[in-house]
Amino acid sequence: MSRAPSLCAVILAAGESTRMGTDKALLPWPPVTAGRPATGETFLSAAIRTLNRFNDLVIVVAGRNASNLASVVYAHGAFLVRNPAPERGQFSSLQVGLQEVLNHGRDAAMVTLVDRPPVHDTTLYALRSAFETAVAAEKWAVVPEYAGRHGHPFLMARELLEAFLKASANATAREVEHENASHIQYVAVDDPFVAMNVDTPQDYANLTSAFIAQAK
Repeated sequence: MSRAPSLCAVILAAGESTRMGTDKALLPWPPVTAGRPATGETFLSAAIRTLNRFNDLVIVVAGRNASNLASVVYAHGAFLVRNPAPERGQFSSLQVGLQEVLNHGRDAAMVTLVDRPPVHDTTLYALRSAFETAVAAEKWAVVPEYAGRHGHPFLMARELLEAFLKASANATAREVEHENASHIQYVAVDDPFVAMNVDTPQDYANLTSAFIAQAK
């Protein structure tokens, strides 16, 4: 049996970006390099634009940075929700976002983090295809895997969505994932961006260098 989900994307963007020194959601993407003019795109706007093609709607979970992100979110047709207590960590933002998925009448979610470049369309096609053909009674989620590392975005059905919402506020996404491992399908993809975190200026510099090398 296959599923035909009504997918809603959730972008977690409530972090303080303390190690980066500036809001990671607003980092330029593609990177601004010599000989390449700025496009005005950011990690956040690029993520919204990409995910809009594969979802009914996109929800961005912000924290204290909500006012800084609002113009980008609304300009790209997404919805903004604020985590009232972002200091409780990323799992609290995930729960806020998933509750908003249900509030919008959707029953499945595509969840990603804002601190990374958007993955390739071919990756999203592969993940959505795998999710839609998963046996509903056995598989509740599809998680991308690159070089042995699990990443984002991951897709979840209502069963796992409710498991996250019912979990303790002190839990982690990894713990809930492990508790439901038999219901999760891992999909190998040829896309390093699924497992790439950009947390520091050096991470972003390395990404810029890789982008320049790839463009040559």
